[in-house]
Amino acid sequence: MIRAVASLVFMFGFLAQGMAQTTPLITTKEAELPPAAGKLATRGISRGPAVKVVSPEPSSTVKSPFNLKVNFEGRGGEKVDAGSVKVTYLKSPFVDLTPRLQSAITSSGIDLQQAEVPPGEHTLRVTVKDSAGRESNSTLTIVVNK
Repeated sequence: MIRAVASLVFMFGFLAQGMAQTTPLITTKEAELPPAAGKLATRGISRGPAVKVVSPEPSSTVKSPFNLKVNFEGRGGEKVDAGSVKVTYLKSPFVDLTPRLQSAITSSGIDLQQAEVPPGEHTLRVTVKDSAGRESNSTLTIVVNK
């Protein structure tokens, strides 16, 4: 009897480890906020770090949870300052998502597995600086199906 119980406990623990944990990136309450007012201003050429969205692919729709992957590349030999990364949900008022992503941010980018986001269209702004203080901003829109 004890052996059978021990086997069940082991199997449950093994199965629980195999299950992917989701990370809430945007809450339903935040998604219901009104869109940010005004036009989204973007700049032209920047010498700041490059920000490249890898996943989800631009102009695609995804199901939640999904993997969020953004790569950073320093320019001119400068290194990316991981401590400068800020991710903002463009709602009114703005929602700072950086604390939720902190464990997924490195100097090479953001790699968040199993991001949980409610259905809808969500626009995020990623801001990053390099070791010389040069800043880059990039926006990404994520469309999540129901």
